[in-house]
Amino acid sequence: MRTFIRAIELGSLSAVARELDTTQPTVSKIIAGLEAQMGARLLIRSTTSLTCTEQGERFYVRAREMVEAYDEAQADVRGLIERPEGRLRVAAPVSFGVLHLNALVLEFMARYPDIEVDLTLNDRFIDLAVEGVDVALRIGGELPLEVIARRIAVYERTVVAAPAYLEAHPKIRRPEDLVKHPYLRFAWLTQGDSLTLSHRDGRQATVVTQARYRVNNSLAIRESLLAGTGVGLAPDWLVGDLLADGRLQRVLPAWHASPHELFVLYPPRRYQPLRARLFIEYLARLGWGR
Repeated sequence: MRTFIRAIELGSLSAVARELDTTQPTVSKIIAGLEAQMGARLLIRSTTSLTCTEQGERFYVRAREMVEAYDEAQADVRGLIERPEGRLRVAAPVSFGVLHLNALVLEFMARYPDIEVDLTLNDRFIDLAVEGVDVALRIGGELPLEVIARRIAVYERTVVAAPAYLEAHPKIRRPEDLVKHPYLRFAWLTQGDSLTLSHRDGRQATVVTQARYRVNNSLAIRESLLAGTGVGLAPDWLVGDLLADGRLQRVLPAWHASPHELFVLYPPRRYQPLRARLFIEYLARLGWGR
């Protein structure tokens, strides 16, 4: 089952062979033996790819739970239950991972040298159980029902721009003035070019921006704002450092959009590995956002 699990996670029998310091034919025989025991085809193998059958996907979820429960029970018997070790699988959005999480993972690994981390940065919503992820971070969006979601931060979102851009273009004194400026936005927003802002005194304003540039990566938006190509709505997790050192400025600082909430997600397992529990608590104690 361990060999099968790693085959799914690595996507290659040869990769599993390298990890286990054995040969690809040996790994293939192990998988074939497991399929014979199960009486079902679990993997579809070709010269270039490795995919799960429906039965394989279902078995992967149960097999991983069983192996983790066995490891936990074995550690308990050996008196090693409080020893932080093993492989931790973490997933997070690309931009947040690059700007924040990568450095935090390295610090966490330095604190616990026997823990290995597989960090996957991907903006798509993932199924933790199917993809074998122990801990995931998600910013906003609808949260899945089959996981535990713990909110660990809230980030303000305001309109920002580079000082050089603001000096060279007409003043922005109210939300309606934004329609006169090139607007940078994330490509997949459900509201399209419409932007709704709330004032500190409770007022609301909705404007239809002139979005000349739409991009599906937050880091590209960050760089474009720095380059002075227009204005854009950005969360503090994305541009907080640039605001702090003056490379970007808040436009209409009394106005803000709905905040971004950062959640840490993990499966509702009875046997939560110690490495996962330590990482979740490590993230929760950081005190980021507001």
